[in-house]
Amino acid sequence: MSLLSDEMQRCITDCLACYRTCLSMAMGHCLEVGGEHTKPAHFRLMMACAEICRTSAHFMLIGTPHHRHTCRECAEICEECAKDCERIGDMEDCVQACRTCAESCRRMAN
Repeated sequence: MSLLSDEMQRCITDCLACYRTCLSMAMGHCLEVGGEHTKPAHFRLMMACAEICRTSAHFMLIGTPHHRHTCRECAEICEECAKDCERIGDMEDCVQACRTCAESCRRMAN
């Protein structure tokens, strides 16, 4: 029997999906397309988003109550990343993954 609630398991899944999506989009799509996709501010934001998603999932998996802090920050960064990816365009997978993760993380932060 798992010690993690269904909601926390869902958030871990959403965080890891967002991590995977942001990292693969940045390293694949963005680097291939160039232009706005590889401008430093956007690219750094995508890397920050991937890393905070991975960290939040890790904190939940190890069972530390500090996941509330990382999840709060994760939700904020994911929202920012979703908006920037939407602004640039042609990154719908990333936008959706970020929004889903932000929603899950907001619930876990409370």
